[in-house]
Amino acid sequence: MSGDLGIIYRDARDIMGRVRFQNFRGSSVMITGASGLLGHYFVACLRELNANLKIYALTATPPTAEFQELCRFQNAEIICGDLTDPKFQSSLPYADFIVHAAGYGQPNRFMEFPIKTLHLNTAATFSLFEKLNRGGKFLFIGTSEVYAGLTSSPHRESQIGTTNTDHPRACYIEAKRCGEAICHSFQKSGVDSKIARLALAFGPGTKPGDRRVLHSFIEKGLNGRIDLLDQGLARRTYCYVSDAMEMLWNIALQGRETVYNVGGTARTTIRDLALRVGAFMKVPVYFPAETQELKGAPEDVQLDLSRVCSEFSKKDFISLDEGLRRTIAWQRSIAPQKTEERAHA
Repeated sequence: MSGDLGIIYRDARDIMGRVRFQNFRGSSVMITGASGLLGHYFVACLRELNANLKIYALTATPPTAEFQELCRFQNAEIICGDLTDPKFQSSLPYADFIVHAAGYGQPNRFMEFPIKTLHLNTAATFSLFEKLNRGGKFLFIGTSEVYAGLTSSPHRESQIGTTNTDHPRACYIEAKRCGEAICHSFQKSGVDSKIARLALAFGPGTKPGDRRVLHSFIEKGLNGRIDLLDQGLARRTYCYVSDAMEMLWNIALQGRETVYNVGGTARTTIRDLALRVGAFMKVPVYFPAETQELKGAPEDVQLDLSRVCSEFSKKDFISLDEGLRRTIAWQRSIAPQKTEERAHA
């Protein structure tokens, strides 16, 4: 089934009303990880902007039918290849604005592919800076995982984590830290580069099989029941993707600082999140008698958003319930037919 792009288009129009796009007309824009959650929204916003832009949407795998439809507008080009391959890197076009959103954001994925995870955020980041036109802008999508090991929250941009290089998630944590160091170095040499430490964005734009907790709960719900791996006592703070995108665009285009936290205000435990999704979808939720080990997962994720909210007068956030409603609608639209049939059996 094709995804319901109408949800993403409506969100994109809302985002565009809250961001000032200046001196952008006629520019070239490269987005890595374009077929991911954030990538869908970056492309949708540029489609809505309709500013005679040249868009290069980079994907690691052949694009889905719905992503091809999303990119079906003037001057948009999908480029498929392995961003860790030096030959592919060298073949890429130059651009005025680069968003580096490629990387395994799902813990099971970055722990399964640690070397590629390291490469995507280090050597590939260097290569992308080499493709940035003089006077261009660069946005690096970092992560709240750089705060891993800190015991007090919410975390501020002036802080950094305490984990060692043998941490179960070290490939992701250290790669993102190195990516940040690369951005800082180019910033000091005069390149306009920004870093967004993103935490727990969710929403439409995912593919079937997404293993991030919230999306996994919805997919399990489509199959008739939600099973947890533990008692779900860890706390999380979720951010609906349109709020994340509003902050990311403002940071990239007008940000005065180099590093910003980007996240939401919807606080919940994993347990309560599962129960909420189950109630929305009218399916039972089961907790295990024996807990499976979740390697290196933090007990609490909460960011201090003072910097981004103060600078860009960000006050309102999409509620968790409304975000879940839109996300469930999206995941229903992309679910294989056999999955939906089982869910309603």
